[in-house]
Amino acid sequence: MAAAAARRSSSRAGLAIATRLQKTELGTDNWTGLWQQCRNLHTTRSCRGLEDFFDDSNNWGELTVKSGAPWTAKQLRIKSNEDLHKLWYVLVKENNMLLTIEQEAKRQRLQMPSPERLKKVERSMARIDSVLQEREDALRLLQTGQEKGRPGAWRRNLFGQTYWYKFKEWPIPWHLNKVYRKKRFYTPPFVDIFVRRRIENHLRIKNRAKKKESAQKKKISQASAS
Repeated sequence: MAAAAARRSSSRAGLAIATRLQKTELGTDNWTGLWQQCRNLHTTRSCRGLEDFFDDSNNWGELTVKSGAPWTAKQLRIKSNEDLHKLWYVLVKENNMLLTIEQEAKRQRLQMPSPERLKKVERSMARIDSVLQEREDALRLLQTGQEKGRPGAWRRNLFGQTYWYKFKEWPIPWHLNKVYRKKRFYTPPFVDIFVRRRIENHLRIKNRAKKKESAQKKKISQASAS
């Protein structure tokens, strides 16, 4: 009996150790995979610290720094979401570096070398955002048939201005909701004359701008002919 009990206890201990090792190995594999995913997104070398907020030492003291063209929407549309994610963080890092250089130039009252780089990075980031928004809109349109993420409708306010009203979820019906009933989605008749005046003023300003532009072109053509 004692020998059988000892064998049972030893088998249970061995099973517990095997289970613990299996869990440990599974956890190690999960942590290894997670570490590899994070390592692929990491763009900073471990041997560098705050130096990443400054430009390359070879460009220090230079008035102009060579840089490429910004990313176009056509180039970004052929990339996957993972590549766009990595490129976004690279541009964030570049943007932080350029902002640091700009602030340091202001502190020293000097001209920032090649300030157009900041605009290029901002344009690239804006285009990445627009490309991702296009993909999100296309997926939503395919799945739900809705063009916008939040449904709504075009409505007019008391001043005759047309705007996009986003629908909201209310806990009570609309005819019992005092807050919703206070909203006015119509234009009174006496406001129509002011709407016409606003449109006339807008067209008048636009016409003046066109006349001014044509007069400037005529002066330039006369000056070049003489």
